[in-house]
Amino acid sequence: MPLTLLVNPHSAGGRALKLLPRLEQELDARRVPFRVERTKSLEDGVERALRAADAEEIPVVVSGDGLIGAVGGALAGSDTPLGIVPAGRGNDLARILGISSDPAEVAATLAGGETRRIDVGEVNGKRFLGIVSAGFDSECNRLANETEWLRGSLAYAYSSVRTLIGWRAARFTIRAGGESKRFSGYFVSVANNKAYGGGMLIAPDAELDDGEFDVVTISEHSRLRFLANLPKVFKGTHVEKDEVGVFRASRLELSASRPFPVYADGEHLTELPATVRILPRALSVIVPAAAGV
Repeated sequence: MPLTLLVNPHSAGGRALKLLPRLEQELDARRVPFRVERTKSLEDGVERALRAADAEEIPVVVSGDGLIGAVGGALAGSDTPLGIVPAGRGNDLARILGISSDPAEVAATLAGGETRRIDVGEVNGKRFLGIVSAGFDSECNRLANETEWLRGSLAYAYSSVRTLIGWRAARFTIRAGGESKRFSGYFVSVANNKAYGGGMLIAPDAELDDGEFDVVTISEHSRLRFLANLPKVFKGTHVEKDEVGVFRASRLELSASRPFPVYADGEHLTELPATVRILPRALSVIVPAAAGV
């Protein structure tokens, strides 16, 4: 099937446009038929992806996790695979799937890779591929998106410190499997993927195809302790701390004592309260052959 390259010209300060010429050369060298379309917004990218799928072409998103998540969510439930060329600030989904940002390697994957079925999440009817966050994390995500002069984990680390200065604990309620969990603390993350924020392993045991979320909660403790534990998130060892809780669920309801935005795939999707559910193995993604087993 021919490819439709959906290029976000604004991704990571124009990174997608910088990758494009080399990617085109590599695809031409492999005699892979393709065409290029520049997206104007998430909605425009989704529309172009669906038109490509209707034309029996494979949508390939050349952008960051936001557009990848939006297009992947739109393709969920279909037989059309999604191609990914990581060109954003975080690139967490591609990192976990083993998809390189090197044009030669990613062209080889698009030309001769395998497909892997992964789960898709849905929060208040909005689909996502990565991690839903509400509370301290969603406030950090908002600030990180406004901090265009930093990339990936550096942007998140900076936004974490800024958010921590004025933070006060919130009360969260999670309902799952007929039971309710209430706690006072920092945030709740509902993870389909292991990582967010440019490689932060907030849910180190999460799997993209197990039909369940890893739900991570951070209970109230001192700001100094929170800051000291932040580097542990990059190795996933923070889950060993007493204030960190982890459980699994395929569906849950989440609310808090004060309003919070809900972010996923780096985008503001909705507000609390939220209902989150999983769509098991709903999306096919093109991955390197070695990662597709």
